[in-house]
Amino acid sequence: MANVNIKFNGKDFLLSCDDGQEEHLEELLTHINEKFSKLKNDLGNIGENKLLLITSVQIMDEYFETKKNVELKKKELKDLSDKFRELKSLVYEYKDKKEEEMKLLSQDHEEFKKEIGKNKEGYEKIIEEAADEIENFIEKANLENSVQ
Repeated sequence: MANVNIKFNGKDFLLSCDDGQEEHLEELLTHINEKFSKLKNDLGNIGENKLLLITSVQIMDEYFETKKNVELKKKELKDLSDKFRELKSLVYEYKDKKEEEMKLLSQDHEEFKKEIGKNKEGYEKIIEEAADEIENFIEKANLENSVQ
């Protein structure tokens, strides 16, 4: 245990605390002393016990307000976290849906390419047949012209 000499309301006190906590204890007592001195200046000399009680009430009020704010912030953080999880879930659902759509589009694209290939072969065959018929027609026409 460590000992800390402090001055409060003009009086010296020796307090004990865990080793390594001396600076923290001094910090707390400085804060309490400041509050006490301010109240003493604001309210005048209404008695040390009454000033100590009012100081304690103010410090507890600050503590409970801080605690309430912390709880509120925790709730806000939880709500935000829940919304983030929901959003994340929606993003993954959307991603999965788009991947499925891409897969279907890719399949449709492949089928369309095959159909284009078949049509190309069919058109080439038609063109070849038409070219053959035109060639035959020209040959017949040339034969008929040469016979006359």
